Amino acid sequence: MDALRFISLGAVLAAPAIASGQRFSPPERPLDTYRMAAGGSVSYGLPVGEFQDYVDHGWGLDAFFRWNADPHGILSLRLDGGFVEYGSETKRFPLLPGTGRITVKLTTSNNIAWMGVGPQLTIPTPFMQPYVNASAGFSYFFTESSVAGSSDNTNFADTQNYDDGTFAWGVGGGFLIPFHTRKANIALDLGVRYHGNGQVSYLRKGGIEDLPGGQILLHPIQSEANLLTYRLGVSVLIP
Repeated sequence: MDALRFISLGAVLAAPAIASGQRFSPPERPLDTYRMAAGGSVSYGLPVGEFQDYVDHGWGLDAFFRWNADPHGILSLRLDGGFVEYGSETKRFPLLPGTGRITVKLTTSNNIAWMGVGPQLTIPTPFMQPYVNASAGFSYFFTESSVAGSSDNTNFADTQNYDDGTFAWGVGGGFLIPFHTRKANIALDLGVRYHGNGQVSYLRKGGIEDLPGGQILLHPIQSEANLLTYRLGVSVLIP
C-alpha cells in the first residue's frame, strides 16, 4: 500500500504538468544543444523475494548524472548513486551512571548505499519521455549507531556495527515530463528500478543484542537482498 500511495503522489504531481504543458515558456536554446543532464529523487524501497521475509520497506535519496551520446539524447551513459534506510530503532539512556537527569538518544540505522553505471534509452517526445536503463556496480550494506542529545539531533558519537558489500546490477524505467523556464529545462522524473544485490550479509531492526557489561551480540542474516525502488524527482538539462 505504501508503494501505491507513492505512485499516486507522483500522479498527482504530474497531472498539472501534463495539463498545462503547452503553456510553459519555450526553451531559450534548442534541446539538441544540451549534452548532459543531472537530477535527484526521493525513493521508496520495497524488498522483493527472500529479502521481504526479513525487511518491510525503506526510504532514501538518489542522484544521477547522464551524458548524451547523440544530439537528441536517445542514447546516453548514466551514472547513478543513492542510499535507502530500511530500518532503525531509537533507545534512551542516562548519560551518567546513577542519575537519569541527563539522557541521550541511541539510534541504530540499517542502510544500503549503491552506485552503478550503464546505458539509457530515451524517447524524446515533446510532453512525456519514456526511458529504460541498465547498470552494473556495487551495493554496500551497513549498520551504524549514533548518540545525540535527547532534545536535538546533533550526533556527538557514532560507531559502525556491521557491513558487507556485493556486486549489484540494476534495470529501471520511467518517464520524464519536461517543462521549460526561461533559465532552465527541467523535467519531473517518475521511475522504478530493480536492484539485483544477490546474496549478502546484513543486520535488520533488532539485530543487535545488548549484553551485560557493555558487550553486544550481533545477529546477521545471510540472504538475497533484492529490492525495488520507486523514484520521484527532477532532472535538469545541462549545456
